[in-house]
Amino acid sequence: MTLDRRTAELSVGEIAYVDAGRGEPVVFLHGIPSSADLWRNVAPLLAPMARVIAPDLVGYGASAKPRDAPLDIRAQAGYVRELLESLGVERCAVAGHDIGGGVAQLLALEGGVEALVLTNSISFDGWPVEGVRRVQDLPEERWDDELAEKVVRTSFERGMERFDRMTPEEIEAYLEPWRGQPLALRRAFLAVDGEGLTGTEEALAALEIPVFVLWGEDDPFLPAERGERLGELIPTSTTALLPGVSHYLMEDAPETVGPLISHWLRSMYLGGR
Repeated sequence: MTLDRRTAELSVGEIAYVDAGRGEPVVFLHGIPSSADLWRNVAPLLAPMARVIAPDLVGYGASAKPRDAPLDIRAQAGYVRELLESLGVERCAVAGHDIGGGVAQLLALEGGVEALVLTNSISFDGWPVEGVRRVQDLPEERWDDELAEKVVRTSFERGMERFDRMTPEEIEAYLEPWRGQPLALRRAFLAVDGEGLTGTEEALAALEIPVFVLWGEDDPFLPAERGERLGELIPTSTTALLPGVSHYLMEDAPETVGPLISHWLRSMYLGGR
């Protein structure tokens, strides 16, 4: 399905976001190089019972792509907080994938998060991964629309077990935001700096909120061992590894991942509604 976006003005420019449903808020955060469309098969399952908020992070999707604003996970956590404050949201559940999972962890550690879902998320100090470093090393003069499309396509081709199941329209939704703005994609990759989560182990272990760690077992970027480490560290967590599923687990197995996340949030955050 296509997600209908609204816009809000932040301190660094306009942010596009989905805001659907009514009830307790659930915030969905995507990773690189995707957008809120990553959650298009999960969000509708919760909209009948919750308020679903899914932004395109600043620098991604239909949101502003400022040339001089920081785009690291610490800055993104601030922008998400700014959006939530503008929407009157003080407490919520947060689900995050990839760098969005890093943002989700920072939000949870700051407080105001009542349940946390982490799917194939960056964590600790084990990032950026080698593939991201290679993209970061590409000189600015190499970046054009052709390279940007190749980077995005390769990310999904390598990060999915079933790339062939994606329709042309679905992959186009991830490609279109970067057309004519290849340097914006470069800035997004350069912002994956490996900082922000180092030294958070003690604070994560002290979390008292329910946490769901859901991992595609065949992830070539962020191996399942990282998900297991997160699950072992956080005493309130439940960990599930999905065999035959890779990094973009929402694309690989939407018929499994969507119900898993929605059922867990219903039981652990929405009071079984």
